[in-house]
Amino acid sequence: MSIDWGAFVSVFVAALLGAGAIVLFYALGLRMLVRAGRVPVVTPVEFTDAITVLSEKEIRRAAKQAEKAARKSPLSERQKAFAFACAIGCFILCGAAVFGGILLIVVGH
Repeated sequence: MSIDWGAFVSVFVAALLGAGAIVLFYALGLRMLVRAGRVPVVTPVEFTDAITVLSEKEIRRAAKQAEKAARKSPLSERQKAFAFACAIGCFILCGAAVFGGILLIVVGH
């Protein structure tokens, strides 16, 4: 039995770069979304076996802080629109990286 170490290293580097690209684009997209004044507030779902369950008061407080942060933004409306467009672009690049990885697995195999 012989192992093709060149192919192994190639797959390892491709996986590392792909995972890094996905994390980078997603994090940058979230950052741009916040800079645009559109702080994503996701209300948690209560599960019966959840370790931590947020109360309604905590959820309202988080939403209120998000609204306050959006109002305090020093950016102009044009800058906010540009930051939002950059966020959308980052999310599209993140999705393209995932789709490209799936294509490599399905078609390249």
